[in-house]
Amino acid sequence: MWIFLHFNLMFLLFSSYFSTTVFSTVSPSCNLQGQFHLNGMHKTGDVVLGGLFEVHFFSVFPDLSFTSQPQQYFCARFDVLGFRQAQTMAFAIDEINRNYDLLPNVTLGYSLYDNCVELGVAFRAALSLVSGQEKQFVLDDTCVGIPPVLGIVGDSSSTNSIAISNVLGLYRVPMVSYFATCSCLSDRQMFPSFFRTIPSDAFQVRAMLQILKHFSWTWAGLLVSDDDYGLHAARSFQVDLAETGAGCLAYLEVLPKSNNPAEFRRIVNVMRKSTARVVICVIFFSLLFCCEQVIRQNVTGLQWMASEAWTAATVLQTPRLMPYLGGTLCISIRRGELPGLSDFLLQTSPVRQFWEHTFQCKFAPPPVGWVETGGTLCTGKEDLVKVETEFFDLSNLRAEYNVYKAVYALAYALNNMLRCEPGNGPFRGNSCASLQRLEPWQLVHYLQKVNFTTSFGDQVSFDKNGDALPIYDIMNWLWLPDGRTKVQTVGEVKKSAFKGEELRLDEDKIFWNFESKKVCPPRSVCSEKCPPGTRRARRKGEPECCFDCILCSEGQFSNETDSMECTSCPEDFWSSPQRDHCVPKKTEFLSYHEPLGICLTTASLLGKFICAAVLGIFIYHRKTPIVRANNSELSFHLLVSLKLCFLCSLLFIGRPRLWTCQLRHAVFGISFVLCVSCILVKTVVVLAVFKASKPGGGASLKWFGPLQQRGTVLALTSVQAAICTAWLVSASPAPHKNTEYHNDKIVYECVVGSTVGFAVLLGYIGFLAILSFLLAFMARNLPDNFNEAKLITFSMLIFCAVWVAFVPAYINSPGKYADAVEVFAILASSFGLLVALFGPKCYIILLKPERNTKKAIMAGAVLKTSGYESSCRAGSGKQCMQGPGHVEPGKLAQEF
Repeated sequence: MWIFLHFNLMFLLFSSYFSTTVFSTVSPSCNLQGQFHLNGMHKTGDVVLGGLFEVHFFSVFPDLSFTSQPQQYFCARFDVLGFRQAQTMAFAIDEINRNYDLLPNVTLGYSLYDNCVELGVAFRAALSLVSGQEKQFVLDDTCVGIPPVLGIVGDSSSTNSIAISNVLGLYRVPMVSYFATCSCLSDRQMFPSFFRTIPSDAFQVRAMLQILKHFSWTWAGLLVSDDDYGLHAARSFQVDLAETGAGCLAYLEVLPKSNNPAEFRRIVNVMRKSTARVVICVIFFSLLFCCEQVIRQNVTGLQWMASEAWTAATVLQTPRLMPYLGGTLCISIRRGELPGLSDFLLQTSPVRQFWEHTFQCKFAPPPVGWVETGGTLCTGKEDLVKVETEFFDLSNLRAEYNVYKAVYALAYALNNMLRCEPGNGPFRGNSCASLQRLEPWQLVHYLQKVNFTTSFGDQVSFDKNGDALPIYDIMNWLWLPDGRTKVQTVGEVKKSAFKGEELRLDEDKIFWNFESKKVCPPRSVCSEKCPPGTRRARRKGEPECCFDCILCSEGQFSNETDSMECTSCPEDFWSSPQRDHCVPKKTEFLSYHEPLGICLTTASLLGKFICAAVLGIFIYHRKTPIVRANNSELSFHLLVSLKLCFLCSLLFIGRPRLWTCQLRHAVFGISFVLCVSCILVKTVVVLAVFKASKPGGGASLKWFGPLQQRGTVLALTSVQAAICTAWLVSASPAPHKNTEYHNDKIVYECVVGSTVGFAVLLGYIGFLAILSFLLAFMARNLPDNFNEAKLITFSMLIFCAVWVAFVPAYINSPGKYADAVEVFAILASSFGLLVALFGPKCYIILLKPERNTKKAIMAGAVLKTSGYESSCRAGSGKQCMQGPGHVEPGKLAQEF
């Protein structure tokens, strides 16, 4: 199988690089047509694990074509940390080999290559690992055997991992990365054999979003590198921001891979002009070029947030850059502790590049002029203990810890596979896998089910996408007063099966690099939060985080910060002046407690008492001529009806209720009909008396006796009572909460129910009043002293004038003022009748008693009859009235 894989990889997939290999039954072997010369470390073992690490930063390529000679790749700028990661893998394998419980009777070896941070080098190193470097493979009958490497730990780059895993995934060769975070690698269809011990960018993005949300940073810029790592992170940011609504991107800039001063100048200018104070960087290498422009343009006051790719980048932690990058918050991979690693590193053999970099010497033969310029030669016996280098600084083992977990994941997978009991295996026919007949997908099966706990206490397992249980440390770049830089842990963000994603921050430890020196985070928002009582109104053409705060309309409220819309208050409530809550609407009705209501109530009670007083006066003086001459019984009825008119006005004052609404107009209508009926009968009686005083007119008086008068009043009043009854039964008046007049007030009023009923009620009163007025007007010139024609005429004129003016005033008066107008009309007409009809009589009774005699009433009486006129002077009254049917006025006064 593995020989077949070697042949396929080297021939089918990369035929552009390889010459054709002859494979025939005559010579059952594969010949390696080209060999890569790669920087690497090797150790033999029963099973070999492969590794890809960044030991050099740059590489120089020769001719890329394949030749018969090994090709040399020149890698430059030794990376101490990358070399330490490679040594960590060697340490983990050495530790496993010394563990009798894990992989007993199996010795692990390794084959580690330098990728020189170059895809071409990394790809060739991966092919060399899976195919081997032997010049010839002899094929056996079964075409199976132990593979050159069991699996690969690496690569550190997402781009490299994508390219390599795309090919290795075709053959299910397991690959466990310790640093590739691109979320695209979680696609199990494209990368079926890819695993990683570092969280994917999807979780890293969510972790950053949690930090943004924690500090209420809703307005941030995003810088990404022009590679798979940065571009996938940018897409994740945009998608997650849209889904969570945690904020908006003020700008998104892709930093070029090479140093392009003009482009970096433009990008930094965008950062400088933006109002966003937070800059998120998901970048691998090109940030240093960007920082040069930050220094040149002196862009300060920014809060930087870094991805795990450059958390520990010491090249950025310099006195020159820290005034700008100090206080940076970083998402950092989990730090671990590896006991025994320090002693292992001290035993590192004199690897040429590492030794020359550490001791600043050269192995023989040295470059030309090296010794002459003061350079020293390496002996290989230099003491590592005496040298200060970050190679031995094990206080911040992060990538190394992931390498350690990746090695152990492969070891545990192999261990579980070797412990399989025949007949109880997971494969077809309950079979087990073996090293001698190992298929790559079989090891992938066991790797998918790995679950173990490291000595540091972290659980390692993979989900269905090959991602490890995510956990990040949150770091802070502290700029010390002496100019040194310290990277300290200020929190963590992790995901657990039970609690989901959790963020923990120790804000007291965070260093904020701002001139104000405040111990609080900066503000980074496009628009400040909208307070309660307002809603957000997005600015046209700008991101949703940029908005204006609009005060809620009247009748609406918002009681939350940053409300998207205002809520309408319930029907009986209105918004407060601040629009942050609803308050009960003010209620309005003609109240007894307000000045207008008090005045009308006082007037109503005053009218009632005056009526009572007049009634008392008339009763007391009931035998006097002035009372007897003016039909005392009807006068008493009239005073009682006027008293009811005054009292009915009180039903219009106070909060309307069902019974008051039903009674007010019925009592009003019946009281006034009773009053006007009395006046009408009095008027008719006056006319009948004077008609009887004419010759031959006495017979008509029999129709206007007391019984007939009472019957007429009762009949006329009964008509109004019938009208009111029909109105109440068909469409009864009822209380109503009116909000049409004022939005913020509830006007309590009585709706009439039936406008026709109300009109008929008023019309009937008007008809009787007009009839009374006309009859009284006709009798206005009769003798003054014993008829009321002139007083009735004047009183009816006042009554009609008041109610004619009432109609338009009532229609145009809203709410309680309509009730006030009606009460005023009732009181005005009642006072008009009371004063006009009874004022002169009371004046005579109380102040001019000498005129309250029969002689005084008869004196000066003038009787006008049709075609006949006679004047009655004092002492000649008996002779002044002549003709048939003569009736003495004194006798009429006594009878009526």
